Order: sequence, then C-alpha cells, then structure tokens
Amino acid sequence: MKENQYDYIIVGAGSAGCVLANRLSEDGQHRVLLLETGGSDKSIFIQMPTALSIPMNTKKYAWQFETEPEPYLDNRRMHCPRGKVLGGSSSINGMVYVRGHARDFDEWEAEGAQGWNYAQVLPYFKKAETWAFGGNDYRGSEGPLGVNNGNQMQNPLYQAFVEAGQDAGYFHTADYNAAQQEGFGPMHMTVKNGRRWSTANAYLRPAMNRENLTLVTHALVHKVLLDGKKATGVRYEKGGKTHEVSAAKEVILSAGSIGSPHLLQLSGIGPRDVLEKAGIEVQHELPGVGANLQDHLEFYFQFRCEQPVSLNRKLDWFSKLKIGVQWILTKTGLGATNHFESCGFIRSKAGVEWPDLQYHFLPAAMRYDGREAFDGDGFQLHIGHNKPKSRGHVRVQSADPRQAPSILFNYLQHEDDREGFRDCVRLTREIINQPAMDAYRGSEIQPGTEVQTDAEIDAFVRQAVESAYHPSCTCKMGQDEQAVVTPETRVHGIDQLRVVDSSIFPTIPNGNLNAPTIMVAERAADLIRGLEPLKASTAPVVMDDLWQERQRPGSAKRGHP
Repeated sequence: MKENQYDYIIVGAGSAGCVLANRLSEDGQHRVLLLETGGSDKSIFIQMPTALSIPMNTKKYAWQFETEPEPYLDNRRMHCPRGKVLGGSSSINGMVYVRGHARDFDEWEAEGAQGWNYAQVLPYFKKAETWAFGGNDYRGSEGPLGVNNGNQMQNPLYQAFVEAGQDAGYFHTADYNAAQQEGFGPMHMTVKNGRRWSTANAYLRPAMNRENLTLVTHALVHKVLLDGKKATGVRYEKGGKTHEVSAAKEVILSAGSIGSPHLLQLSGIGPRDVLEKAGIEVQHELPGVGANLQDHLEFYFQFRCEQPVSLNRKLDWFSKLKIGVQWILTKTGLGATNHFESCGFIRSKAGVEWPDLQYHFLPAAMRYDGREAFDGDGFQLHIGHNKPKSRGHVRVQSADPRQAPSILFNYLQHEDDREGFRDCVRLTREIINQPAMDAYRGSEIQPGTEVQTDAEIDAFVRQAVESAYHPSCTCKMGQDEQAVVTPETRVHGIDQLRVVDSSIFPTIPNGNLNAPTIMVAERAADLIRGLEPLKASTAPVVMDDLWQERQRPGSAKRGHP
C-alpha cells in the first residue's frame, strides 16, 4: 500500500475525531490517518481544569472566529472560539458534562434522524464514560471518559443554591444525566485524577502506539478530493507544502460545526449561490450545508455575597500561585475543578414538556475569561434559554481555506427566544430570594434591580448575553431538503464521505455539547464499521406528569428526588 493511501481519513482531532481515531483503528485491520490543524495539548493551561479560560482565548489553541454583526444583539460581533489543538474544543471548553434531555434525542428522530432516539443513544453515552460513582442503567463504568463532580461541592454556596431551587418548588435531582434532568443538584465534569479529561487524553493517547494510526498535526486541509460524486481523499498543507492523500474506504469530516460545513463548501459541496459568490465551482449542490446554525446564549446573574466564602478571595496572584503549586504537586484542590459544581435545569413555563433553561452556578462573580472581578465576595449564575428557535448560517467567502467563513447566528431573532430570556431574569430572582440563600445573598450586581420591564430586560439581554460556545447543527442529519447527512452520517449524494461531529445534530440539546458529540462519534464508529448497534435501553425517563399545567411542581421538599 502506498504511503499516501489510507482506509479512513479523519479531518479534525477534536471531540469527535479522537473518538473515531481510536475506534476505527482498534481492531488493527485498517490504516487510519488523523489530520489536525493545531498542535500539542500538553500545556499546563489546558490540562489544569481551573485554567479553562486561558486556552479558549489563546490563538495557538483556538480558532478565534467572530460573527457578523448580530442584528438582534444591537449589531454586536460575538466571539466564537473553536478548538485548534489535539482534543479540539474538548481541550479548551469548560469541561461540563451534560448529555441533554432524553426528549432532545427523541426530537432528533422526529426530525428525520432515524435510530437516534434516546433509547438507542443511551447505550453509547454509557459506553463512552466511567462515572466516578459507579455504573447503573444510565451511567457507564468502563468507558474512556472520566466524569465526576470535581471537589464534591465543598464550598457552601453550591449546596445553598441547590436548596434554594427546592425552596422555590423545583425538583431535586441527584443525577441529571440519569432518569431525571429537571431539577437542581450537583454538576458533572470531564475531569479525571484532577486533570482535564479531553478526548485527546481519553481516546487518542491510548491509541497512539498503534502502527495503523497516523497522526499529522499542523495540517491545514484545503478540500475533499472528489471523483465525480465520490470522495477519494483530501488535500492539505503542512510546512508550506501541499500534500494529497487518498482514502480507500471513506473520508470523515470531524472539523466541528464551523469547520465541517466550511470544508464541504471549499470542496464545492453546498448551496449553489453561496459557492458561486465565493468563486467556487459547484461539484454537488446541497442547500443545507452551513444552514440551520444554532447555539446557546447565556448571561451572568451576579450578586454580592455576605459571607467570606466566595472564590473572589482567590483571585490575587499569591492565591493563584498556591493553587497552581498544589495542582502541579498533587492534582488536587481548587486547580482540579472547573468550579461549576452545582446546577439546575427547569422549564420556563407550563406547557413546555422538558427543561429549556439551564443554570451553571459559580461561587464567584467574574467573567468567563476570569476578568473584571469586583472587590469583595460574590457569586453568579450562568443562565440561558437552551431551546432556541432562531437559526443562522456558516458561509464560505473565498476559495482560500485560510479565510474564515462568514458566521451569523441571528441570535434572538425569534420572539420565543426573547421571551425565554425574560423568564430567565424573573425566575432567577425568585430562586435567589429563597430562604436558603438568605445568609449569603447581597445586592444584585447584574442585571440590577432597576431592570424590571420587558423592554428593560430585553435591552439588558441584548448587551449582556454571550455565547455559551455551543455552535451546532450546520450539517444536520435527516431526509428533508435541508438535510446534509443521512442517519448513517453519510453526506447526501456523495459516496465515501461522512460528517461526524456536532454539526450533524438536527436540533441543539438542552445542555452543553461535548457529551452528545462524543456519543455521536461512538455510535457513528459502529455505523462506519458495519457493526450491530448496541442494544437499545429500556431505562425509564422521569418527567413532571403535570408539565402541561404547571411550570414547576411547587411542592418539592429538600432532600427528596
């Protein structure tokens, strides 16, 4: 076999690509090439969980994309970082592990992604993980991905927030990734032995000694090579030299929700008008490529804290040094957590079947990038409306692969999304004003008590919301005219070409996207290899039976699920 010929070529060593590289090479029967534009992930700032804001804002480790002016956010340009390093966005993200609600995946199947309902995907979530508290009908115990609760909510603010949710009449849920998502409880993270457990650590490194797996870093892929309607390989650039490699079986794009549609369009696959405007010859017209773009927005609801217990006291250089030294020596302490250790998932109103609002609780008041902390103690909630109806797009601008695509989310275009954020403000105030928070709750910093009316909330949200960094759905699975890939992850109309990453989600789930992206790659690996799918789960899903009549049960008691 020629040195430039492989069975499978995977583009992108990110959350999905590392999974595929491991699974497609594990039987030793096929030659696998994994191409990644970025380089090593061995930096302490990637591996130390508490340093999560650094790689996300570093050009070396992330594509620093920026949107077009967003018309419904006062024409702000929004930051859209994507991983450009081994592990991809799993090496720069917040490490929060949320699978999404069971109904999110039933929704996928209803949208045309046959075989991707909850009963059929749950076994792949289990296959991927080792849950720190042991396996059961919902949680895995033998998978590559380490998942835990960080420091077990040692800071008293975490538990106070959970109890405040119960005081307000919401459920308590001990494990939102199990039978019941709705409610308040501990939050989970992809951390193992105090270290960020990215897909590079979990999947790629254990596979790197295999002779049939080749990794090429600092490789910028220019396009997929086509012979008529069949993918035959890719062209990439490394060190100023152009290379072409061929795939005997398949080319698999795992470049993410920005990179995968962009690469399809660079290859002449996409909407005719978009390609022609960019000066790219149309090889295969596929109108949905780059369409259907979805994301989660969030803002920080910030309060002063009346007790000297918040992490704002740990932001001086000497405290950071102590935290760093402890982590380097022992992989324990505040350096070993992302600090999001409690959370909540609630429904915004009666008639919403499953949760559409999500809370990340942080026992500090600061920006996601660690800046602009105020003097004194504080805490904050990251809150967002997670089932948006607004849709955007990713569009190639030039045949030059170095030129970033045009990105427009159309955030808050839909009135239901704006209404969802009004609910975020009003419901959060009610929760934080419960008795459980009395000992800690100080004055409201943001939005500020003067923000009350719909118009005032809308104006605040337009200026304050930020991306939760969950772009998705730009190469959706399905069978309709906007679908890009089949439920088997094959690109419609092109042989030997697949897309496997968060771009193929038909709709965005209620939660962070790393867990479902890994699940998609695990299931796709079986599809690619022609294996029988894992046996569907019969584990029940617990929901509020009276969801049509009430926004919350109203009679939840502390300590009871």
